[in-house]
Amino acid sequence: MLEGCQFWPADRAAHYRARGWWEGITIAQMLARSAARAPEKTALVWADRRLSYRGIVETSDRLACRFLEAGIQPLDRVVVQLPNGPEFVFTYFALTRIGAIPVMALRAHRHTEIRHFVRASGAIAYVIPDRIGSFDYRTMAAEVQKEFSSLRAVFVAGEPAVGQRDLRSMVGDSMPATDVGAALAALRPDPSEVATMLLSGGTTSLSKLIPRTHDDYVLNARLCGRAAGFGADTVFMAILPLGHNYNLASPGMLGTFYYGGTVVLAPSGDPAEVFSLVEREKVTVIAAVVPLISNWLNSPVPESYDVSSLRVIQNGGARLAPELRSRLRARFGCVPQEIYGTAEGLINMVPLDAEDAYLLHSSGMPVCADDEIRVIDEAGNELPDGAQGELATRGPYTICGYYGAPDKNAEAFTPDGFYRMGDIVRKEGRTVFTEGRKKDLINRGGEKISCEEVENLIVAHPKVKAVTLVAMPDPVFGEKACAFVIAKEGQSLDFAELIAFLRQQNIASFKLPERLELVSEFPVSPVGKILKRQLREAIAEKMEGEKAGGA
Repeated sequence: MLEGCQFWPADRAAHYRARGWWEGITIAQMLARSAARAPEKTALVWADRRLSYRGIVETSDRLACRFLEAGIQPLDRVVVQLPNGPEFVFTYFALTRIGAIPVMALRAHRHTEIRHFVRASGAIAYVIPDRIGSFDYRTMAAEVQKEFSSLRAVFVAGEPAVGQRDLRSMVGDSMPATDVGAALAALRPDPSEVATMLLSGGTTSLSKLIPRTHDDYVLNARLCGRAAGFGADTVFMAILPLGHNYNLASPGMLGTFYYGGTVVLAPSGDPAEVFSLVEREKVTVIAAVVPLISNWLNSPVPESYDVSSLRVIQNGGARLAPELRSRLRARFGCVPQEIYGTAEGLINMVPLDAEDAYLLHSSGMPVCADDEIRVIDEAGNELPDGAQGELATRGPYTICGYYGAPDKNAEAFTPDGFYRMGDIVRKEGRTVFTEGRKKDLINRGGEKISCEEVENLIVAHPKVKAVTLVAMPDPVFGEKACAFVIAKEGQSLDFAELIAFLRQQNIASFKLPERLELVSEFPVSPVGKILKRQLREAIAEKMEGEKAGGA
């Protein structure tokens, strides 16, 4: 087993196997099983390319052989930083086929993050595009490689620089099937071994590495796909990075492939590109995030396309306000499905047939019957239903520790192995209602303001397209609330108007924002999460400037 990882205690592991949660197959075997059922079925659509299940398996297997020839061995870590496209799919399945471990970097990561991933994982190889826009990944890779002698190889999807290898030529190389079979026959990765390393949120510090095993990640895909109603007729659209847990396996690409459906890769979240693909490919499910959904709801573009195939639009990353869920259903005639979880494991999904009280307001329920959830206080004591506290969990697809991070593990896990998610929630039975991040509460002189609660009220204002609430510094109260708002096109909003609207909602006066900032966009992470830290820093700097100017 990979050194530096914490695995499930023997008694819990035996229980999960006995319950059938762990199937004892690898991620590559999962794909091969679907390919055996329908080899010529279209598995992936990207631009004008259509790839069958057979084609993905055969190409990935050939590439796996080429990686072996290049010196990549089972349990070697490989940082993968590819945009959505066939090369990502081939590379991911090729590495997991031989038991190597892809470390899932995102295209927006730069030198600081990549150095950290290489150092923390001990990576021996790095897979990149040649360039995207004006940024040249080959130059960054060469600089990182100079710093880490352990980083032996760089593979480039495009034109490689000197000393780098051409991934596309490796993908395109022909190789007799008998030779491929012989080369891979002896390699049978252990399903209980690490398959993939995901990244923790990392919005306030460098990401921690999350080791997911074949057993638990296949289960993750299977249960999320089931909760989303996936089947062979599913046509799933991915817009966000496939390297992120949401689009990779929750249910994402792997959930779609588990059930034999089709994955459609959208080039962007632009309404015309998204909904023209929905019409052309008869897309049934879209995985989205709040900024995308808000943009679509406020755009006339979707009216120009036939979207009648859509059954579900999923939201993940940050809670979608009930107002927007209701508008989504009315606008597109589909079910808005909230997905709340973590790359460390636990995924909650709202059942597609839930009553409106849950469909529009809750963050769902655990997808596995053996997901254990607790709401705990600061001292770790379990709280009763209805009380707000931090969500803690353990289960058959929730990790038992970060990779090579004993100090972080001591903070993040309870003595009995529950992972502290850092989210403030309340629950009714097994249904979870998120109240915001533990660190996303504004402390106004001892009064705690839930950003999410106030945001849900503001977004209902007819002039508001999107909103996020952050703390701003205050010499008397410590913190006060500042509302950053994107107004709908052609609209404006002043502070007095906003406060008058909120007072009509009969909320406590201390929860009212004490400043309004109108902006055209929010800073977002590569997977669409609003970067509140940047907004907090921006408003603090602006206020400091105003103070200096006033002096």
